[in-house]
Amino acid sequence: MLVAGTAMSLIAPVAAQASDTINLEEMNSYVRSTKKVSRLDNTTFVNEVNEEIATLKGRLDGLEAKQNNFEAGGFSDTTTLDGKAVFALTAADHNGNYTSNNSEQVQMQYMYQMNLNTSFTGDDNFYVRLKTGNASGWQSTEEQGGYLVSSKGNGDDIKVDKIWYTFPIGERNTFWIGPEIENYYMHATTPSIYSPTMKQFTLGGNASAYGASTNSGFGWAYNADNGFAISSNFVSQQTNDANKGLLTDEAKTSWATQVGYTKPQYSVSAMLNLKYNGWSDSYFGTTKGIARASSANSTNIGLRAWWRPQETGTATPSISVGFDFSDIDGAASTADQTDMIFVGLNWADMFQADDKIGLAFGQPQTREDDVVDPFSYEAYYEYKVNDATAVRTTVFGNSDRDGTAGNDNNGLVLETTFKF
Repeated sequence: MLVAGTAMSLIAPVAAQASDTINLEEMNSYVRSTKKVSRLDNTTFVNEVNEEIATLKGRLDGLEAKQNNFEAGGFSDTTTLDGKAVFALTAADHNGNYTSNNSEQVQMQYMYQMNLNTSFTGDDNFYVRLKTGNASGWQSTEEQGGYLVSSKGNGDDIKVDKIWYTFPIGERNTFWIGPEIENYYMHATTPSIYSPTMKQFTLGGNASAYGASTNSGFGWAYNADNGFAISSNFVSQQTNDANKGLLTDEAKTSWATQVGYTKPQYSVSAMLNLKYNGWSDSYFGTTKGIARASSANSTNIGLRAWWRPQETGTATPSISVGFDFSDIDGAASTADQTDMIFVGLNWADMFQADDKIGLAFGQPQTREDDVVDPFSYEAYYEYKVNDATAVRTTVFGNSDRDGTAGNDNNGLVLETTFKF
């Protein structure tokens, strides 16, 4: 600006008065005045720029403070959240005593679940599951066989459903510990690859050997690189009861030890589950089979196997089978044993990619003094609308399901699952 001003001050007078005598004093006076104006303009410009910079800096400081506040209230870098919601439209037809306390109307229920996973070392995992739902009636009754995998009856209250911590020691050993966990989360071998709609068909038959309950537990698993695996764990029902101590005679306890061998196409496993002080849960059993003997101990053996074809989209399904046997201490000789049989079949990619056909059937856990031969089945077709949404239609049926002749039910379930 100074150079331009000086140049103009020299050129303008010369051009205007080329024929006149040049007045050096007037020219010098003009140049000095021009320089003063230029310096004044330059100083004003710099001051304005400094004011703008100061304003921008203040705004950046404010944004940084807001960002720090947001990060302070957000997840850590090692925490992830995923979840799902299930809408279930259900209807059933009941016979026998079931008709007196179960609606046969078309009903809708939901389940909502959030999974939080956090790692502190990169190899460990701290897991929390939040869950709620409004299931009721036959959809959440064990002895009637209608309990859905998606059922949750929290009365719309979101609660901590599972919470535990797992960590490795070495390359082959994994440990779990938590105040809200179930045995089957700590097994080293997957007992079944059948994907069920009804909870009775989970785990290759959810009966005496694999029947579990959420409470305080600890577990260990060893997985060799050749497919061999062994695990042992316990769960003790003492949470929220000050009168029951962990692993004491006051608390019901399940101690499960599993040995298995798995290859990509097949797996076999055996379970020994020692249940103490009247532990008697099961989703796949008659009333007597589930209850077994009050306050007694039981020895429960579960055998599982599964196989799958090398290619999907063929007429050959994957096959999962299960058998449970239970011996009850101190019970009468006519009521001291139970057994269960399960078969589950899945076909994948039959009509479109990622679709699934399922068929499962078997005999619920039956005690020796049951006078009937109960039977249960389900059949479904599932297709994926997109990567996050799937629709499954299931028909199911149970005869003499709770051990009483004539107590039958049949039904239809339409489920839509949203994953996020």
